[in-house]
Amino acid sequence: MDVSGYAHLLPRLDPNANCTLSTCPVEASVYGYRPHLSATLVFLILFALSTLASLYQGARLRHTWFFTAAMLLGSLSETIGYIAKILLYLDPFSDTGFKMSVVMLTFAPAFYAAGIYYCLKHICLTFGSSFSRLQPRFYTWIFISCDCFSIMLQAVGGGIASAGADVAMVDIGTDVMIAGLSTQVVTMFCFGVLAADYGLAAYRNRDNLNPATASFRKTRQFQLFVLALWVAYFGILIRCCYRVAELVGGWRENPILRDEGLFIALDSVPCALAALVLNIWHPGFCFPRETQKGVALSESETSSTEEARIGEKV
Repeated sequence: MDVSGYAHLLPRLDPNANCTLSTCPVEASVYGYRPHLSATLVFLILFALSTLASLYQGARLRHTWFFTAAMLLGSLSETIGYIAKILLYLDPFSDTGFKMSVVMLTFAPAFYAAGIYYCLKHICLTFGSSFSRLQPRFYTWIFISCDCFSIMLQAVGGGIASAGADVAMVDIGTDVMIAGLSTQVVTMFCFGVLAADYGLAAYRNRDNLNPATASFRKTRQFQLFVLALWVAYFGILIRCCYRVAELVGGWRENPILRDEGLFIALDSVPCALAALVLNIWHPGFCFPRETQKGVALSESETSSTEEARIGEKV
């Protein structure tokens, strides 16, 4: 195999290669640039604050443990990823920084996606499950299972690519990461189609919605919560599509991979926006325990007991 095109990547494969800022041009690193320090610090602080906010919300809103755990894992992974970016600023040839950034920043948003998937179940129970093509609990089982599978592929692929001892292993790891990200994109697209379809069905049947939640659905808090979910959804979807395009270009002189401005615009900003809106419009605030119990009681009259348990822990 001709490895001449991988010359810039070989220092990564051999962490003991004597390549530093004083001996090699920054263009010889995988990313081809030193991360912008100010931008990196801004996003590091944002995701660190999101992590702390998730910890606080988890302690205060214990009935939303699933959503909180998803947010916490996503924001913590992003935080570690931007710590890795700081390491790459200090040394663009840092093997540790490269491995951490590849693995953490690749699969972190999948955790946000899992939280979004779970919320659709509760929205269906709020408006009425009879308008949904799937029973509300199936949104949880199907989409979160697919999301977990994509996280596994991305993590394994990132580990292989960052720790590969030769070019062949780097290529294998990259292909696995692409498979994981592609799975996530397909999953999110299908979810978006079903969510939009349910929204249209609820609108067409707006005179027959769940009467127990009529006043709750009209609150600004709930309406902004639904809007926040869509904002977060499109942010994560845009980011995943970008990362697929980035990885498909490979590690050799890839203009997408080497464009930091593109990374900030299509990865950093969408993920930060998703984390921000999901922290502010946390379902624990929008679905107080008392409201959830009322919805469950009303739903039980027309749905199975399992579907109607809106009051179960998120």
